[in-house]
Amino acid sequence: MPLSPRVVDLGPYDVLLSVAELGSMGRAAVRHGVTQAAVSARVRALEGALGVTLLERSPRGTRLTTTGALVADWARVAVDAAEALEVGVASLRTEQASRLRVAASLTVAEYLLPRWLVALRAELPDTVVSLTSHNSADVVADVLADRAEVGFVEGPTVPDELDSQVVARDRLTLVVAPTHPWAGRRRGVDAARLAATPLVAREAGSGTRSFLDHAVGGLVDPVLELSSTTAIKAAAADGMAPAVLSSLAVAGELAAGTLVAVPVAGAELDRRLAAVWPRGRPLAGPAADLVRLAARRRG
Repeated sequence: MPLSPRVVDLGPYDVLLSVAELGSMGRAAVRHGVTQAAVSARVRALEGALGVTLLERSPRGTRLTTTGALVADWARVAVDAAEALEVGVASLRTEQASRLRVAASLTVAEYLLPRWLVALRAELPDTVVSLTSHNSADVVADVLADRAEVGFVEGPTVPDELDSQVVARDRLTLVVAPTHPWAGRRRGVDAARLAATPLVAREAGSGTRSFLDHAVGGLVDPVLELSSTTAIKAAAADGMAPAVLSSLAVAGELAAGTLVAVPVAGAELDRRLAAVWPRGRPLAGPAADLVRLAARRRG
């Protein structure tokens, strides 16, 4: 059942208890940081709300009536419970402030987040970070379902339900095995040719695949779908088919010569990586600090 309208805010009860303990409205006023007139007004308002007389006032001081003593005993239980509630809620706020749930796309999680988290730990050494890594569509789902305070995605668009901030820039790179016919093309391939070529690709929902599909105007079905960037690189290096991956992911293989980069004409493959969080819920605490640190290190 809802509370009766006679149950007023606990502030006046707290004042009443101070008057009873200290025996003076003046001393109660000092404790609560208000004027004596304000204390008197609060007690009178409480008496009016309850319909009973709580205090007897005399030149020698102020004391509880018999009814007032009963109300004070009951009020003490409620005020103590309210104080316990405030302490408990404060501890929850402290716990939430020291924990951060992050969801990130594979590219961000593998190649960017580690240094961002090192910087965060330097500023907030007591913050415990829980990281979930999967494709951008699942990152969005985690944030919308409140399974993460902040997410990092690679896709070309951000759902309307989310706010976002660009935190890094990246470029997709078409790579093939050194023995692939495209490896010797100085002019590379055009976007239409790439779009019509079955690739070794990430699964549907991947930010990299979504971005590439948008950039070239639509992709044919891949020859093989893999959820691991490492597996895609291995398949491409073995000559199964070309692959398009983040330049961050293939830098080592290009330097070692196990993969060869092929230029792509007619497609914009530069992309922005973004932090996302629920629209209308401003970032705060460690989540805001992590996004700030990531944006500061934007490449």
